[in-house]
Amino acid sequence: MNKQLKEKLALLPDQPGCYLMKDRQQTVIYVGKAKVLKNRVRSYFTGSHDAKTQRLVTEIEDFEYIVTSSNLEALILEMNLIKKHDPKYNVMLKDDKTYPFIKLTHERHPRLIVTRNVKKDKGRYFGPYPNVQAARETKKLLDRLYPLRKCSKLPDRVCLYYHLGQCLAPCVKDISEETNRELVESITRFLKGGYNEVKKELEEKMREAAENLEFERAKEFRDQIAHIESTMEKQKMTMNDLVDRDVFAYAYDKGWMCVQVFFIRQGKLIERDVSMFPLYQEADEEFLTFIGQFYSKNNHFLPKEILVPDSVDQSMIEQLLETNVHQPKKAPVRKVVDIGRNAPCHCGSGKKYKNCCGRTE
Repeated sequence: MNKQLKEKLALLPDQPGCYLMKDRQQTVIYVGKAKVLKNRVRSYFTGSHDAKTQRLVTEIEDFEYIVTSSNLEALILEMNLIKKHDPKYNVMLKDDKTYPFIKLTHERHPRLIVTRNVKKDKGRYFGPYPNVQAARETKKLLDRLYPLRKCSKLPDRVCLYYHLGQCLAPCVKDISEETNRELVESITRFLKGGYNEVKKELEEKMREAAENLEFERAKEFRDQIAHIESTMEKQKMTMNDLVDRDVFAYAYDKGWMCVQVFFIRQGKLIERDVSMFPLYQEADEEFLTFIGQFYSKNNHFLPKEILVPDSVDQSMIEQLLETNVHQPKKAPVRKVVDIGRNAPCHCGSGKKYKNCCGRTE
């Protein structure tokens, strides 16, 4: 350790803040945060470390620090500094994966479209869906049930969708605002989990048509019911309150950290996202940085509720993301985590996650 480093270490304050480690060329190679700067920064130069942390320490020729007024301010500053300097020892979430939504456009004659871009354009967005195929199947089902406009630009004559009964033909007919509003409200109710009610209504109409000997019409209702069952009831229901949630779990071992995110939409577990990266600071602190980057850099949809392990600072995440954050302790939510922990591990070992990379969780 050089003389300059020793002198700076002696002057470190016992306050929260961020520190920037630099190499011989004064390039920032690592950015971290700390509740107590004095303790955290000195820890790099004392005691024993694993090989990768030791490699980082051998490159440190200088450092600087910034004192903040709170841990939350330190977290936000750390995220901004990582974005600015892109240090080689920091994990930057490169994955720009986005999930598709079904959108009801805000137009005089609304349309249903599948999109990955959520904008503040007064449209109604539903999702996200686990993949574009699931979104398209759901849209195709809604197209059969509700005759909204299909064309991006109104043509000067009716199209095939009108003859199939899947469009009211606003291109040539005067469709009232009330009719469009009723269609939009019906679709909204359906996509918010009310498809069972729609299914019951169709079953009643099918019975009435059969009693009136309208067998072709009864067959149409039967086919619509079958489409609802095949499209909407494939996924396992895990929660009964239909709240959109993201559930986080993490594990760490031998200087590496794995974070899994389970996406729950309308009470259903639709997708799992896995990230694995080297660990250079306390696991709970690293997790806070990860979750901040997860929603800011990747522009992920922020649900109404986030569930996190009880080892992390719940209030700090709430302030950072401005959404409801809970630490699950009761069975209904624990069941969701168990589903993920019993899933095959992402590392390809063939073991269950809880017996492999999740064994230290």
